[in-house]
Amino acid sequence: MINPLYDRLFRPHEGKTTPFLRFLDGTEMRYQDFLSLVSRLAHVLTEKGLVPGDRVAVQVHKSAQALALYGAAVKAGLVFLPLNTAYTAHEITYFVEDSGARLLVCDSADIKTYQSIFSDHDMEMLSLDADGSGTLMDQVSLMDADFHPVPRDKEDLVAILYTSGTTGRSKGAMLTQNNLLSNALSLAEAWRFTDQDVLLHALPIFHTHGLFVATNIVLATSGSILFLPKFDLDAIMTLIPKATTMMGVPTFYTRMLEDQRLTQEMTAHIRLFVSGSAPLLAESHRQFSARTGHAILERYGMTETNMNTSNPYDGERRPGTVGFPLPGVELKITDPEQGTMMPQGEVGQIELRGPNVFKGYWQMPEKTATELRPDGFFITGDLGRIDADGYLHIVGRNKDLIISGGYNIYPKEIELILDDQPGVLESAVLGVPHPDLGETVLGVIVAVPGQTPDLDHIAATAASALARFKQPRKLILIDELPRNTMGKVQKNILRERYKDVFLDD
Repeated sequence: MINPLYDRLFRPHEGKTTPFLRFLDGTEMRYQDFLSLVSRLAHVLTEKGLVPGDRVAVQVHKSAQALALYGAAVKAGLVFLPLNTAYTAHEITYFVEDSGARLLVCDSADIKTYQSIFSDHDMEMLSLDADGSGTLMDQVSLMDADFHPVPRDKEDLVAILYTSGTTGRSKGAMLTQNNLLSNALSLAEAWRFTDQDVLLHALPIFHTHGLFVATNIVLATSGSILFLPKFDLDAIMTLIPKATTMMGVPTFYTRMLEDQRLTQEMTAHIRLFVSGSAPLLAESHRQFSARTGHAILERYGMTETNMNTSNPYDGERRPGTVGFPLPGVELKITDPEQGTMMPQGEVGQIELRGPNVFKGYWQMPEKTATELRPDGFFITGDLGRIDADGYLHIVGRNKDLIISGGYNIYPKEIELILDDQPGVLESAVLGVPHPDLGETVLGVIVAVPGQTPDLDHIAATAASALARFKQPRKLILIDELPRNTMGKVQKNILRERYKDVFLDD
C-alpha cells in the first residue's frame, strides 16, 4: 500500500534544489529543505505517540514551518485539523473535544490558556510561533531527516475541516486522500499550471483555499510560491511583477483596485488571477479588467468538496458566474423540497457528486445521511441556476450562510450568544452588503418588554466568545422581528431594510 497524497504531491521533490517557497525579504526555501523539515516534523509527531488516524489540531500563524506541519501529518498518516487563528478558546475547546485530537499545536502565547482548559485531556501540546520558533521546532533538530511515509488507502482520512452548522454546532467535514489529490490534479490541468509558475500566496493556510487548493496545485506541478504571511497591499504590489499567478478572495481585488499602482504594465507578467471563497461583484470584475487587461477567473468551492466548478481558462470568463463543473464533477439543480431536477434556467438547490466530495461529517451519521444522498450526491445548501450557455450562477444560500471576506459564518451560532444576554428577548443575525468584505454581520435585537439591553456589553460578550470575523459589526434594537404566517422570521425583509446600513457609512 502507498500513501497517495504524499507519493504524488511531495515525494517527487525529494532532493530537488529548486525553490519551493520564496519570501518577501528575498530568501528562499528549496524543495529538499522543505521536505527534510517535513520528515523531521513527522518524527516529532510519531515520537509523541501519535499513530495513523490520530487527529492533530493546529492553530498557528502562517509560516513555512506551519505548512511543513501539514506535510508531516500527511507523511505520518495523521488527520490534520487546521483551525482559524481568530478562534477563541471557547471555540477551540469544542473542536478539540469533538475531534478527540491527540495533539494541539498553537502559538506560545496561548499555551498556558489551553493547558488550563485541557489539563484533564489525554493530549500533547506544543507551540509554534509565526517566526518558526516554539517547543515543536525545538525538537526538530534532534530528528532524522529520513522518514518512511506511512501507508494509507485513498479513502483514508487526511483532514477534518470544521464548518459551522445552522444548529450552532460546527460540523467536521472529513476529507480523504483521494478528495484532496483528485481535486489538486484536476485544477492544475484546468488552470494550466506548470513548473514555470510562481504563485503569489497571501491566503491563510487554515482554509481550503490557501492550503488544499493553492499549495497542493503548486506541489502537483513543481512550481514555486511567493509566500506572504497575510494580505499586505504594499507587499502584493511589490511581488506582482515577480509572479505568474495569484489566488485571492474578492476583498484582495477590491483593495488592489483602490491602489493606483495597479496597472496593465504592473500585471503584464501574470497569466492568471483566481478569485473565490465569496462572490466577486460583477462591477469589480469589470473594473479589474479595465485596469489590468485581465479577466479574473472565478470558481466555486466548499469546505466539504474543495473546488467544484470554474470559469474557463480559455474562453469567456463571465462576470457573476462560477463557470462549469470541473472534469469528473457532476452537478445538478434540484427542487429543494422534492429533490427532482429543475428545468435549465430555473433556480434550485445545487447538488454535487465526484471524487472531490467529502466522506461525511465527523461523528454525525444522521447529518451525513441528510446531506449526502445514497447515490453520492451532496446537497450543498446553495441555490443556483444554469444559464443557456451552461454557466452556473450562485443566486443565494438556503441555510442563511454569510460569507464575509471569504469566511463562512452561520447566524445561528451568533444568535445563540445574543439571545442569552440580559434584556434580550430574541435576535436575528444576517449578512448585509459591505463595500470591502462583500457582506458582513449585522445583529438585530428585540428587547424583553420593559428592559433596555446594553448593546455595548452585548458586543463585548460576543467579542470574547467569537472569532473577529464572526462578530456583528453593528447591533440594532427593533421592536419586533418580521414573521410570516407560520411564525418564521423573514430575514429577507430585514436584509432589504438594512441593505445600506454599511454602504452609507
